[in-house]
Amino acid sequence: MEGKNKIDSIISNVGKVIVGKDDIIKLVVTAFVAGGHVLLEDAPGTGKTVLAKSLAKSVDVKYNRIQFTPDLLPSDITGLNVYQMNKGEFVFNPGPVFCNILLADEINRATPRTQAGLLECMEERQVTLDGVTRKLEEPFFVIATQNPIETSGTFPLPEAQLDRFLMKLSVGMPDVEQEIKIMERFEKGSASVLDSLTAVVSAEEIIALREESLQVKVDASLKGYIANLVAATRSRDDIAAGVSPRGTLALYRCAQVYAMSEGRNYVVPEDIKVLAGPVLAHRLVLTRGYGNTAGAKAIIASILEQVPVPTEAFDN
Repeated sequence: MEGKNKIDSIISNVGKVIVGKDDIIKLVVTAFVAGGHVLLEDAPGTGKTVLAKSLAKSVDVKYNRIQFTPDLLPSDITGLNVYQMNKGEFVFNPGPVFCNILLADEINRATPRTQAGLLECMEERQVTLDGVTRKLEEPFFVIATQNPIETSGTFPLPEAQLDRFLMKLSVGMPDVEQEIKIMERFEKGSASVLDSLTAVVSAEEIIALREESLQVKVDASLKGYIANLVAATRSRDDIAAGVSPRGTLALYRCAQVYAMSEGRNYVVPEDIKVLAGPVLAHRLVLTRGYGNTAGAKAIIASILEQVPVPTEAFDN
């Protein structure tokens, strides 16, 4: 499939910078093509920002970065109307959100009021200011980062904000061999590696990939499998609030894109199993331990073991 070739070219291009993380890159690209957003949660220095920059360089689109801080205002994200004396009227000055790929760096360092400024942008692809609604250009993709270790001066993302992210991922630490390759690759500095990247796909091609993925078949038994997985999150004593219908649709769409990236025009149970953790875990509200990422992932893994897997022929 042409879709697989284009996705592979993006993964390969980003892989020229990010060492040994093709699986994470593939999930990020899957979320991008599916029309969602990604939250990268990991310790400082693991390559979250570099991953976002590498993806932006691999696609011929407009890229902006916002460094979230406690004094950041919603208007610093969305823009504001500025009065111009020579024109005698207010003129809209667009904020950095008016782009295709937005890096929201250390998103949990901003106040809840500022975090909420992204809600409409992420869900409805628009900005409403002083009664005027302005559409954001497609594709629009937010990559947000946060540090799970340092909590001083941070504001945890509320459930409503977390639910806007299609996936929550962790880049993870490299092994010894990967660490050596990182030193070799960046011995002349990170700027030289990033500057060497060129775009391999256009914005129009990303939109075309999104349309192509909609044609990927999902067997009725697999729709039932997704529904049963989600239903299982709503009937456990250790979960205060299970996955919402938005999460159901997110898993469904991601499965279609992931299947396409595997060169198939149909989804198989393995696609859903790979995606269930990244797509569903962060949507769980646990009865104990707010933000317990490891606990939420363990619960999803347990549910995957308990829910029967369909065994039909899915390519019919």
